[in-house]
Amino acid sequence: MLTLPPLSLYVHIPWCVQKCPYCDFNSHALKEGIPEREYVDALLQDLDADLHFAQGRRLHSIFIGGGTPSLLSPDAIGRLLAGVRERLPFEDGIEITLEANPGTVEAGRFGGFRQAGVNRISIGVQSFQADKLERLGRIHDPEQARFAAKEAASVGLSSFNVDLMHGLPEQALEDALFDLEQALALAPPHLSWYQLTIEPNTPFASRPPALPEDDTLAEIYERGHELLLAHGYEQYEVSAYARPGFEARHNLNYWRFGDYLGIGCGAHGKVTLPPQGRILRTVKVKHPRGYLEPERPYLDQHWHIAAQDLSLEYFMNRLRLFEPIPKADFTALTGQSMERLRTPLAEAYRLELLEDTGTHWRVTPLGRRFLNRLLDLFLEE
Repeated sequence: MLTLPPLSLYVHIPWCVQKCPYCDFNSHALKEGIPEREYVDALLQDLDADLHFAQGRRLHSIFIGGGTPSLLSPDAIGRLLAGVRERLPFEDGIEITLEANPGTVEAGRFGGFRQAGVNRISIGVQSFQADKLERLGRIHDPEQARFAAKEAASVGLSSFNVDLMHGLPEQALEDALFDLEQALALAPPHLSWYQLTIEPNTPFASRPPALPEDDTLAEIYERGHELLLAHGYEQYEVSAYARPGFEARHNLNYWRFGDYLGIGCGAHGKVTLPPQGRILRTVKVKHPRGYLEPERPYLDQHWHIAAQDLSLEYFMNRLRLFEPIPKADFTALTGQSMERLRTPLAEAYRLELLEDTGTHWRVTPLGRRFLNRLLDLFLEE
């Protein structure tokens, strides 16, 4: 019998001032003003259609992503959050995150977002070097990035995150460490530090920039990791570091195979249905024009995860986290028998990629190094 996990909510805001050349998210460059009222109305109607999936649960976390959600006014965010609260009760201490660009206008709204109910802001800095920001198509400068982080620290939020990239075009080790040191000087409770990857169907894919060599990338990661640990951060996820107690609750619920409703253009959701013994995936209408079309359903696609895919889906999420994996969670959250894992687990132990602690599985240092090989074992089961 499937167990209902915690329930989160993802809200997608699809507009940006301009599209970055590395970005493959569902975002659209602004050609005119944002239809705030119409879009918030649509988001709440979209949520109404999904309310039955809550199955009596309170909301564990809310993440407002994009696009650039901070382009919306604090009033619009306040009306959105008030509408969500009217429909679904919140857990005590709920985490409510809003993604923001470091532009001066948006950073000046941080206090208003806090009053609207946001208690965590994630700032898309990416780099503190003007030439790198220009190459990435970012529209802020290094000083605006510093101002945004200082503003986030001053308005009474529970936490804030700085997003930082490494492995940028023509980036040397010294450049990457400089960016990291600049971020650490701002003392964010949470820091997402991830390598730039070239995604299909992006301008970078059609005109690939010169990226650092593999040896340089490895040294950037090793030196950066040591620097983060030396400053009191712990790596709890593949590309996320936090001071103890400031891990992102929303991210943790994703990677622990929790449930989440997805509302907004192209938003994805994952819902456990114990009476059916199934897990449902949902995708909403992708383009703003279609999403806002009167009388059109918000749901674009939905499917149940096939039984033979559940092991891989579970471990693709769970192995992003560095914490031990409770064995009991596998059956509770997938409805699958542990017998299905006999062969892949035996091979993972033989290759010393995974170890059995009795009640938990723990990925070994070798397993972290060859994580894709470990995941392949569950694809083969």
